[in-house]
Amino acid sequence: MTARGLIIAAPRSGSGKTTLTLGVVGALRRRGVKVRAVKSGPDYIDPAFHAAASGRPGLNLDSFAMPPELIDALAGEAAEDADLVIIEASMGLFDGVYGTPERTGAAADLAARLGLPVVLVLDISGHSQSAAAVVRGFATHDPAVRIAGVVLNKSASPRHRAQASEAIGALGIPLLGSLPREAAMTLPERHLGLVQAQEHPALAAHLASLADFAAQHVDLDALMAIGAPVAAGAAPAIAVPPPGQRIALAQDAAFSFTYEHMLAGWRRAGAEVVTFSPLADEAPPEDCDACWLPGGYPELHGARLASASRFRAGMVAFAQTRPVHGECGGYMVLGRTLEDVDHKTHEMLALLKHCTSFARRKLNLGYRQASLLADSPLGPAGTRLRGHEFHYATVTERGDDAPLVALADGQGNEMGHAGSRSGLVSGAFFHVIAME
Repeated sequence: MTARGLIIAAPRSGSGKTTLTLGVVGALRRRGVKVRAVKSGPDYIDPAFHAAASGRPGLNLDSFAMPPELIDALAGEAAEDADLVIIEASMGLFDGVYGTPERTGAAADLAARLGLPVVLVLDISGHSQSAAAVVRGFATHDPAVRIAGVVLNKSASPRHRAQASEAIGALGIPLLGSLPREAAMTLPERHLGLVQAQEHPALAAHLASLADFAAQHVDLDALMAIGAPVAAGAAPAIAVPPPGQRIALAQDAAFSFTYEHMLAGWRRAGAEVVTFSPLADEAPPEDCDACWLPGGYPELHGARLASASRFRAGMVAFAQTRPVHGECGGYMVLGRTLEDVDHKTHEMLALLKHCTSFARRKLNLGYRQASLLADSPLGPAGTRLRGHEFHYATVTERGDDAPLVALADGQGNEMGHAGSRSGLVSGAFFHVIAME
């Protein structure tokens, strides 16, 4: 089966893309439609909500970090067992980084490469007929990107909705729905975005409400009809080779930031992924030959991690003979100490010598290009990778470990050496998405 696809985008963040996406996915699933929801750009949290709403694994497509052939392969695989692929954009439709054309990270790159139509979500709070000028600008900005429909958000009244919709209708672009202002439809947030799906106190009920909301206010038949075929990809979808044959993956509320395309690629390459929970005081399984500590929210669980004796002893023993790698939050736990938001210091694994603090916050956000300075679970020395950073934690003591990567930002500006490595242990705040 080859699905049809479309992109839900907006002029800016906070316009209602996630609310609309989750609602539409849930409403269509009720109808028996097989929907695969995808997030454009680097994001761990939204795909977990997508998975809960669709009943299918979340997925990311990223035009900056992923080679074009990988995007084609992943999009084709997403379409294999689906009727409709819905891609939710990040930020604004055309927002990305200056650099190589068609590899900016903007959802517009995906629309152009995959030939997918765009549904523009327009927050009309504070204006009405002027919304048509915004739509006109987006529709004519890039000839390779087709705005195929509009959904209004935060309409205050029938009159407000009519004023905006009549002006937009004159452009010849279909109005697919209008969402009234509804505070109950928003999802709770914390410092890195939405509260994780697994932590939402009433996720099933909230998703059901979003599905009701979309079914009532969106023309689902018209939305499905504008979808374009998603072509099957020819290349195998392996972003980064697996770090071992049998990989111990930390997975719980403290370690939840893993990309589905990475894990699927490891399995496709013949590796087995075995999960364990540090918060449940579990050690990495002895029969594994590599260990991966992903990012997440260890700063919220410092005391529990510090007192998890089986986890700590198991990690120390594992690292004597087998490679261990930590990304972002995992990197923080590999260090000596972690200072939480209340300025309480917790002893961590001390497999690397750095100390980190969430109390002394500084936002680090953006795409990254990395070159490995030595062999590691990420690949041999010299391997070039693309990914991102998104964290508030800071390194308060660097220690004397050797650095792991030479880092540059999304535009190629050098940022110096980063991360740490000692023996078989390595880590960095850098999240890898794919090899260049």
